[in-house]
Amino acid sequence: MKINRYVDISTIDREAKKDYIDRHSVFVHCENKATAGEKFKVKVKVGEEYKHPDDPDHYIAWVQLWNGEKMLAQTTMVEGAMGSAANQVEVDFYIVPKSNMKLLAMSFCTKHGLWQSEEIEVEVS
Repeated sequence: MKINRYVDISTIDREAKKDYIDRHSVFVHCENKATAGEKFKVKVKVGEEYKHPDDPDHYIAWVQLWNGEKMLAQTTMVEGAMGSAANQVEVDFYIVPKSNMKLLAMSFCTKHGLWQSEEIEVEVS
């Protein structure tokens, strides 16, 4: 299965960003430092600027959070979970780290497939 990733918009037409890239790209938002054994919040968003459809044949089915090759968490959604209107999927995951992490997120669009974020390094002390 092909894995899609965010593309620097300055290298392509802005309209392509609106129609395809941004609304499908997945982004990890968190602090770059955490404390071992304490709850740590990681927000995963699908789309930074543009909203993704929530139609019966075109919606975000799931979002996963990974540390390297280990899946830490997943949320699954059904069509209509975002009110059957275009929206940005946002999921807050709370994890308890033990050591340094290399976080990335994956999401799946029922029409445009699998999308992967950039890796975010988190130092755990």
